[in-house]
Amino acid sequence: MAPPPEALEPARLVSDGAELEPLEEEAIGGRRSPLRRCIVTGAVADREGMIRFAVAPDGSVVPDLEGTLPGRGLWVTADRDILATAVSKNRFAKSARRKTKADPGLVALVEKLLKRRCLDMIGLGRRGGVAIAGFEKVRESLRNGKAGALLAASDGSEDGRGKLRGLAGDAPIVDLFDAAELGHAFGRDHVVHAMLAPGRMAARFLLECRRYAALRRGIPSDGNCGPASAGRATDLTTS
Repeated sequence: MAPPPEALEPARLVSDGAELEPLEEEAIGGRRSPLRRCIVTGAVADREGMIRFAVAPDGSVVPDLEGTLPGRGLWVTADRDILATAVSKNRFAKSARRKTKADPGLVALVEKLLKRRCLDMIGLGRRGGVAIAGFEKVRESLRNGKAGALLAASDGSEDGRGKLRGLAGDAPIVDLFDAAELGHAFGRDHVVHAMLAPGRMAARFLLECRRYAALRRGIPSDGNCGPASAGRATDLTTS
């Protein structure tokens, strides 16, 4: 019986005292290049639209969302179907040139980790004073300036989302999370409307949201994940 996704947490895949192979060059076109090649499609794209995996000493394939684990990275386009193909056909073994074990629950695990990563970033933004919650606070902030990212609970009313869109301008609206999940990120029971101020945190958050949306909905990611390309609400919403 395959272990549940929780059993595949990256920290548990690396044996105590064991080390992965030394870091090897992965970039396409030079060490500082952001380009990587997908091990399934062969497409070369910006790493921001891909997911890095590493191989643990026991051959287990480990998701490396931070991109910091040692060893040669195995890159897969952030797309649910493409990652499912990598797992089912074990493209990791071919690329790593060694025997690997890609658990059937790997796709679900990566989706779970990306979702947690997005929500954790909202929490960090709240603690850092760059994220606010509440319709009135968001509306007042929008009247005084621009937003880096707007958040609307997926289970909130369409009327509320419509009012937010009317104030949003060019700011992307993300409704990938429900009110309870947003509330937990803000230390509350629930949150329906929230906002991240413009800056590096909001830009990074949007990148992670695009990866999460692609894993959840199977929307191909072209690697151009910045706020300018994210566009309006339709790019980062569940509708």
